[in-house]
Amino acid sequence: MLVLIAEDDGLHRSFARTTIEQLWPDNVEVIEAHSGDMAIEIARKRKPPCVVLDLQLPKATGIEVARSIWAGRADTNILFWSNFADESYVRGVARIVPPGTVYGYVLKSASEEGMRLALRGVFSEGHCIIDREVRGIQHRVQNRLEGITDSEYESLIDLALGLTDKTIAARRGLSTRGAQARIRHLYEKLGVATLDEPADNTTPVFNSRTRRSTLPWLGASSMSTRCGGSSRVWKHGLMRTTRRAASVEEIWSRLCKYTVATAF
Repeated sequence: MLVLIAEDDGLHRSFARTTIEQLWPDNVEVIEAHSGDMAIEIARKRKPPCVVLDLQLPKATGIEVARSIWAGRADTNILFWSNFADESYVRGVARIVPPGTVYGYVLKSASEEGMRLALRGVFSEGHCIIDREVRGIQHRVQNRLEGITDSEYESLIDLALGLTDKTIAARRGLSTRGAQARIRHLYEKLGVATLDEPADNTTPVFNSRTRRSTLPWLGASSMSTRCGGSSRVWKHGLMRTTRRAASVEEIWSRLCKYTVATAF
């Protein structure tokens, strides 16, 4: 069995190697990478079926490494090994796991026995092993994604109307930062992709007043599918939320466009 350990901390790499070699003393070859780009290159050349992967690596993140590995070989078993159980990390991993792929997510704060169980489960037994704390975050995220709340309805309307952040804040009784935080949360929930600044920073993507974000899936059918209701239900919800601030057809038309321009 060939195992790649991608970890920038020497002590952690040594611990992972020792644990793996103790679990499979006569049937394992361990190779190491101390940066993300090195892990990608080794995986491309050696194609290890099993990988222990830190999420915070120099030169390429663990998410980028995993995406590259799975793009070349979707049946690679990856055990994510991290100090962090933040929602951003959990979301990042969940978005790139190929269907049916065996993987794990264990925290570095886990006991040695916990690490052994995770390695054995993911690499030998074909089980997905997720740390209890991480699984709790996964459940909370999933529950939030099952529907759109009334306040999120309001944010969608404000965005469709092209209101500035200050206007949204005044309309909803929020601070400007509070309005911006609500919009960012909604973008994340809807899977909105924002344009990146150019690498050379010579031509700015965003001007001082507006920002453009793409909603590649935002159409009547996909909106209905994501939010668990028909177009008619959505239109009635929009009418109720806007308090007749604009016609329902106008708002619906704006929501179904592929871009939303908002002040930020």
